[in-house]
Amino acid sequence: MTTNLERRSRIKAHIRHKVTGSAQKPRMTVFRSNTQIYAQIIDDLSGKTVASASSLGVKEKATKIEQAAKVGALIAKVAQEAGITEVVFDRNGYLYHGRVKQLADAAREAGLKF
Repeated sequence: MTTNLERRSRIKAHIRHKVTGSAQKPRMTVFRSNTQIYAQIIDDLSGKTVASASSLGVKEKATKIEQAAKVGALIAKVAQEAGITEVVFDRNGYLYHGRVKQLADAAREAGLKF
């Protein structure tokens, strides 16, 4: 029997085998902790983080879902300032549901394509 962490790491390895980011179309990855959510845009060929955003920067009191939406809009804004309009989404082994989905939808609404 596998634990949730082992299951997620197997899914994560499977996703990372398929998904890579380039300079033209970098990879947007999401990390979710119990209290915060983080998003990074990474160029895998050079190994550099191009843009990042997290709910640590959100000062207002909000639910975790609302925080995820704000982080999605923020990462899209930071990416567009860096000249990035299109990314590959890496859900990092998490189910595409709840906070991860909310972050992705908010980034799409803010103009990021994936």
